[in-house]
Amino acid sequence: MNHHFDEVIDRKNPFSVKWGSLEKLFGSEDVLPMWVADMDFENPEPVLAALRKVLDNHVLGYMMPPDSLYEAIIHWQKERHQMILAKEDILFSPGVVPSIGLIIQTFTQVNDAVMIHNPVYTPFSNMIELNQRQCISSTLTIQDNQFKMDFADIEKKMVEQQVKLFILCNPQNPGGRVWSKKELTQLAEMCKKHDVLIISDEIHGDLVFQPESFTSLVTLDSSYQDFVLTLSAATKTFNLAGIKLSMVFVQNPKLRDQFIQAQNKIEQSALNTFGYVGTEAAFSEGGPWLSDLMQYLSANLELICTFFDKELPQVRYMKPEGTYLFWFDCSTLGMTDAELADHFAKVGKIGLNAGAAYGPAGSNYMRLNFAAPQSLIEEGLKRIKYAFEQPH
Repeated sequence: MNHHFDEVIDRKNPFSVKWGSLEKLFGSEDVLPMWVADMDFENPEPVLAALRKVLDNHVLGYMMPPDSLYEAIIHWQKERHQMILAKEDILFSPGVVPSIGLIIQTFTQVNDAVMIHNPVYTPFSNMIELNQRQCISSTLTIQDNQFKMDFADIEKKMVEQQVKLFILCNPQNPGGRVWSKKELTQLAEMCKKHDVLIISDEIHGDLVFQPESFTSLVTLDSSYQDFVLTLSAATKTFNLAGIKLSMVFVQNPKLRDQFIQAQNKIEQSALNTFGYVGTEAAFSEGGPWLSDLMQYLSANLELICTFFDKELPQVRYMKPEGTYLFWFDCSTLGMTDAELADHFAKVGKIGLNAGAAYGPAGSNYMRLNFAAPQSLIEEGLKRIKYAFEQPH
């Protein structure tokens, strides 16, 4: 492993979302932040080198996405995910969440029903509600400490509520579930039957642990391309959240034209130079870095699971199949959700995501980000154990 994942980088500056808001979010500066999903690792050197080259040109003018960027995306998706894309299928956006918001606005009307899982990534429900649509949720069941879809519940609500759009998270955030081909096919066939569009948020699709394998929904059947809009980016995979660039893959020409018109109305597709350049460098030259990253994250995950099994055997957890997010049950503490978040921050001195933010089924859970040097993971685990040992 040639990369410096063990190096602890000082990210304490007022402009870091993860490290710069500790007093505001957790009430103290001495909290160890292991919450928002960005990594505490240095970016791949090819990406940094490409961005330095931009600065060396001394002029930061308007930039168009070059053909080489499209080629890098097409090649990455084909080689990694067996997705066949043409250049015209690839649209750009500042991020997955802005894309979700614009898709909701473009393909649904005010008061239409939009369905999500519960629990799931918080901005899904936020975008639905802020755009004055009805948020319909289907609670995930838990079998063998993993999330499963409740298809009977999904179809019942889909029909009764006349759902127009389903937002899927694959791999699932916060539980780290990588949905199987069988599950994805069943969901897609249900949506096809009831004329429901699907947003497939696949931003964590490159962050999957062996022996699991990620499947992009549109690769399962060519007919799914007619009603699935796929969202992806290099930003989660390569820790590039700050460059603000994602992709929307739309293979249905009619849907694509509608989405382009919507983007044009708000000039959403004209993006920044660093986004274009960083994304191309990541997909063109970042493969070796990603391979080493997944080895390191896998070792971190094993460290965490071993620690919980030995030191906190009373605590249930989900071992993620993908993502770098660890979802664990804190119900043994006997606290309300508000008390729970406060307890970990003030007693354990660790900043985690409160599970309740992901939906009612997230109550009593916390989410831990383990994309950090091993020394920080070890310190975080000590703080979590201390929080569990202190009485309410």
